[in-house]
Amino acid sequence: MTKVREYINNEIAQLDRGIVATPSNREYLESFAKANQGCSDILLMQMSINFGYKLALENLKEEL
Repeated sequence: MTKVREYINNEIAQLDRGIVATPSNREYLESFAKANQGCSDILLMQMSINFGYKLALENLKEEL
């Protein structure tokens, strides 16, 4: 179990240091999407992917 938790913590930490910021919550992601008005769609897509991955890791961490 410890190795799995270490892996999850490392992955979450990597998201915080990535080139594309990982949104801290859904409201931030939604406000960014609204503010960019269709520009930077690649950036918005990557932020969404990162946020989904972060949510999945946090949910898994809670279950362990």
